[in-house]
Amino acid sequence: MTQQFYVGIDHDTNGGLTHLGRIVRDAWVFGLLPEAETCAGWDASRMQNLYERVYAAWQPYAHLPSRLPPALRERHSQLYEQAMTVARNEGWNAELGEDE
Repeated sequence: MTQQFYVGIDHDTNGGLTHLGRIVRDAWVFGLLPEAETCAGWDASRMQNLYERVYAAWQPYAHLPSRLPPALRERHSQLYEQAMTVARNEGWNAELGEDE
């Protein structure tokens, strides 16, 4: 079996609006990683560990951005707005199709 490695949020599809990209971005929101860390080359075990840390950081807020304190909510908004702009420029469309 070949071990897989994450490409890094800056090389991820849809501007990093994938499951793994959102984990990295949320880690930035909560200060678990510096923004310079893209997680490029991380294996599944490291990404799982990061996921668990991000999940724990979200728990006090019921995993809802609207429940974040103002500073974290603003940071979350900025990071995700930037990602959506990049993704749209790459052709991403958030609208669900009829079969979704």
